[in-house]
Amino acid sequence: MSWNSVKTFLFLATLTVMLVVIGRLAGGPVGMTIALIVAAAMNLIAYFFGHKLILWQYRAQPLPEREYRWLYDMTRRLSQKAGIPMPKLYLIPEYQPNAFATGPSPSQGIVAFTAGLLQNMTQDEVEGVLAHELAHIKNRDMLTMTIAATIVGAITWLVDMMRWSIFFRSSRDREEDNGWGLVLAIVVGIVAAFAAMLIQLAISRAREYEADRTAALMVGRPDGLISALAKLQQLTQVIPMEHANTATSHLFIANPFGKAGDIIVSLFSTHPPIPKRIAKLQALKHTQGSYRLA
Repeated sequence: MSWNSVKTFLFLATLTVMLVVIGRLAGGPVGMTIALIVAAAMNLIAYFFGHKLILWQYRAQPLPEREYRWLYDMTRRLSQKAGIPMPKLYLIPEYQPNAFATGPSPSQGIVAFTAGLLQNMTQDEVEGVLAHELAHIKNRDMLTMTIAATIVGAITWLVDMMRWSIFFRSSRDREEDNGWGLVLAIVVGIVAAFAAMLIQLAISRAREYEADRTAALMVGRPDGLISALAKLQQLTQVIPMEHANTATSHLFIANPFGKAGDIIVSLFSTHPPIPKRIAKLQALKHTQGSYRLA
């Protein structure tokens, strides 16, 4: 197990502990259970049906195999190497180079490429991007992010429950604690919701690093992905994505909004800075004498 996988486990464990603590404060075991059920139901619906909505939103169409036989052959080869079923390939009519993976399970995996990526990347660079997306499918990152979203959603519900329960307390209860209970509850709620969101973002960033690493091992070298990431950093800054949505931006290999260099933006970004991703791949290149799929 890699360090990024360990970090993801620790982040999820931290979210779970937060859920239990906030649940006790907000509504006891019953309140916590209700919030978890509601959040789980919402995210399970998104998990099983969200990929269809995402493809529709980006006007994605099945990638014609006759025109892109080389890409289908490449996908079959890498999928076999990764030990996953061949995903469906889609084309997004956008000029910005980018790509994402989606689907509820490895057996129903989908990889979508923008037209701009296939036009601006060499085959080695496309291979690196493809391997990155296949790594997300292999690592079941869609499931991991759904679990994280479920727990964060439950925490958010519990914080709201706690806030409303404080406001509807009797005036006598408020007088007894001189209003400090209300202040404490609001502060705890805000801190908990903020911390949960940051942990969710940290999980997303850890999965990006892990997908990069798995992709390099899958291909046998990181050079194609390194070159592709360098192009993505440059081109996403100058070529906008017309139908980009912040709710789905975490799916893409690079932030479709092309924001970089701002410390505050980086803190709240679902993607690690591309220069750091490239540096980690360069380090992997120098430390690994030979590559094999982990």
